[in-house]
Amino acid sequence: MSETVDTIPAALRAAATRFGDAPAYVEDGRTTSFVELHARVRETAARYVAAGAEPGFRAVVWAPNSVAWVVAALAVSYAGGTLVPANSRYTGHEVAELVERTRAQVVVLADGFLGRSQRADLEAAADLSGVRLLLDVADLGEQAEPDAGLLAEVEARADAVRADDVADVLFTSGTTGRPKGAMSAHRQTVGVARAWGELGGVTSADRYLVVNPFFHSFGYKVGIVTGLLTGATLHPEATFDVARTLDLIERERITVLPGAPTIYQSLLAAAGRERRDLSSLRLAVTGAAVVPQVLIERMQEPAPTGLGIAQVVTAFGMTEAVVVTMCREGDPAELVASTCGRAIPGMETRIGEDGELLVRGPFVMLGYLDDPAATAEAIDADGWLHTGDVGELDDAGNLRITDRLKDMFISGGFNVYPAEIEQTLTRVEGVADVAVVGVPDERLGEVGAAFVVRDASPAGAALDAASVIAAARERLANFKAPREVVFVDALPRNLSGKVLKTELRAGLRER
Repeated sequence: MSETVDTIPAALRAAATRFGDAPAYVEDGRTTSFVELHARVRETAARYVAAGAEPGFRAVVWAPNSVAWVVAALAVSYAGGTLVPANSRYTGHEVAELVERTRAQVVVLADGFLGRSQRADLEAAADLSGVRLLLDVADLGEQAEPDAGLLAEVEARADAVRADDVADVLFTSGTTGRPKGAMSAHRQTVGVARAWGELGGVTSADRYLVVNPFFHSFGYKVGIVTGLLTGATLHPEATFDVARTLDLIERERITVLPGAPTIYQSLLAAAGRERRDLSSLRLAVTGAAVVPQVLIERMQEPAPTGLGIAQVVTAFGMTEAVVVTMCREGDPAELVASTCGRAIPGMETRIGEDGELLVRGPFVMLGYLDDPAATAEAIDADGWLHTGDVGELDDAGNLRITDRLKDMFISGGFNVYPAEIEQTLTRVEGVADVAVVGVPDERLGEVGAAFVVRDASPAGAALDAASVIAAARERLANFKAPREVVFVDALPRNLSGKVLKTELRAGLRER
C-alpha cells in the first residue's frame, strides 16, 4: 500500500498510475477502471470550476451509493474544495441547513431517490442564492470534454491541495440537537483509510462490497479512499437488499464485507442462504452497536450453518475520530464480541473522569466547523477528545464500551440524537413537552420511543401516536423518527429541570 500520498487528489492520481486499467468499481455489471475514474473526476472537477466554484469552495453531495457519488465527491477535492456529504435519507429541510451553514457553492443530489423530489424539496427549503451549480448525479456523464485551458486550471488546483487543508466536513448532531460539522484534513482522511486497510490486509486482489453509505465515514473514508490506496475493487450498493447482496457475494466473489451487525444478522436469517456459495468472504468488520458473541461465532462458523468468514473483527470509531480501536486477525470470538479491540497505530486511549473514554492521535478531527466553543469542549488542551462514551480498558488495551454519557443511541448502524428529535416534535401543534429515549430492538439494535405531554388545546386533545410519528418523518430521516409514542401527564425531572430519562426507560421495561 502506498505510504507517500497524503491528499485525496494525490491518492487518485497514484491509483490511476499504479492500478491503471484494473477495475476500481463494478456497478450493475459495468466496470470503471482506475484510469477511467481519474478521467471522470477531472471532467467533473472542470465542471465545478467552469460554474464558478472558487478555490476552497464547499460542496454538498446528497445521494445514495453509486460510482457517480464517488466521481462527484472526489472531484470536489480535485478542484480544491471541501466535501460535505449529506445523508441520503435526509429531508430537504435537513440538507438545506447543511447548504446554508457551509455556504456551499456546489450541490449534487439524486433527484427521485426512493420516490422523492429532492430538488424540489431543497429549493423549497433552502436559500440557494450562493450555490453556483445544482447538479443531479444522473447528469454527471452528460458533459463535454473540457478544453485544455480549463483542465490545466483543474490540475493546478489539484497540485495546490496540501495535506493540512480541510478535506471534508461530516456532520454529526450533539446533545444540543444542532448538527456539528467535524472537519478532517487530507492527511487524516487518507491516513485513517491507510491504517484501516493495512489492519484488514486489504489488497488489489480484494472485491469490496460497500453497503455502508458513502455519506458516512465508514463508507467514504474506509471505503472509497481505502480503495484508492489499495487497488481493491469496490461494488457500491445504494440500498441494502438481502437477496441482492447474496447474489453479489456469490456472483462477484466478494471478499470484504464491512457493515453494522444488522447486515450479518439479515444474511444469516435469509431464506435459502445455506445453499449459497459465500466461500469467497474473508474479512468482515463490524461495530456501531452491541455485537452479540453468538453473532461473531455464527459469522465465522463454516457453511451451511454460518457465513464462514475467516476474519471477523470489531472496531470503535466516531465521526470525530473515524477509527480509534480495532481487533486484529486471530483474536478469539469472545474478545471480538465483547470489546472493540486495541488502539490502532498512532492512536491513544485512556479512561478519564466518570469513566469517560478519551482518545488522542493523528486521526482526531481538526475541530467543529465555525464552532470554537464546541471544539474546546470536545478536545481538551492536551489534545484528548472526550467521546461521551463510558468504557473500560483491559490489561492489553482492549476497549469495552459500557454506557454513554450522552443520550445518543444507534439505530441500524446510524447515530441518533434524541435532542434533535425533541426539538422537531416540540414544534408539533398540540405537543407541550417531549422526551425521546432509545429502546432495544431485535433488528435495528435500538429505536426511538417518544414520551409526549399533550397541551390543553383542541389540537392536543386530538393528538395521537400516528400524527406524532408522521410529523417526525416529515422533517427527519426515517431512522430518526420514533417507532413508539407514549403519552404521559408530565415528564419526570430533577430539581434542576433535567428530564430523568432513566425513569422513562425503566417505565418502558415494566410495560
